[in-house]
Amino acid sequence: MKAIEKELIFNLLKNASAQANGGFVTASFKNMPLFEDDGSIPEPEVAADAANSTIEEGATLQSDTSSSADSLGIQSGATAVTIENLASKILKCTHCQLARTRTNVVPGEGVTNPDVLVIGEGPGYDEDMQGRPFVGKAGILLDKMLAAIQLDRKSNCFIANIVKCRPPQNRDPFPEEQEACFSYLEAQIKILKPKMILCMGRISGQKMLNTTEPVGKLRGNFFEYNGIPLMITYHPSALLRNQELKRPAWEDLKKFRAKLDELLKGQ
Repeated sequence: MKAIEKELIFNLLKNASAQANGGFVTASFKNMPLFEDDGSIPEPEVAADAANSTIEEGATLQSDTSSSADSLGIQSGATAVTIENLASKILKCTHCQLARTRTNVVPGEGVTNPDVLVIGEGPGYDEDMQGRPFVGKAGILLDKMLAAIQLDRKSNCFIANIVKCRPPQNRDPFPEEQEACFSYLEAQIKILKPKMILCMGRISGQKMLNTTEPVGKLRGNFFEYNGIPLMITYHPSALLRNQELKRPAWEDLKKFRAKLDELLKGQ
């Protein structure tokens, strides 16, 4: 049996399981194994490579997803996993169907000891071409938004996404695609230990908070993700489509910066 045939069977079983469980993807189907044509079904390389590696104790992962993060070796007891090590594993990922249509994987970009982790939705066309996050028109605007509150991916930020591969035609990433990729973001958070998290847009905010509340209700408020202050604001793409959102987004950013200053002074 060919690898692609095994993947199709896997996805059929996963979808059937999700339907039987009210749309919930069980742990057995969260990560697609790396299938091969010879009939063997080896463990995903990302898990095997990291089985004996870890980082120092940091923020506790959410209980309902910690097992997937542990599969990346993010647990106590061995040598440190770096953000570069993790990126090399992300680049090889084939855990969901987005691996078939991507041009490049986009692990993330920024400093390794950031004050702020910025989380977007997923790569677009320009990001898929370059393998870097937020480099198209929305990325240019994001850099300006961050600069307005003294943040920069080259000095005090790290920029990542909920999914690391571009969904076709820039559609919203499906729930199963978000689940398949989320352990990587969990691991990045645990490695980077950001002081604050800034979510750009609906997909990012809803996934991080496990909610279906609209972004209009979520934005501008402070939440916590495993003890890390988190705020949601409008995605730069939304600001490009609707100029009226720029003022409330600016108010969000000012509030976010004030909170960050308060945290930095307390160190």
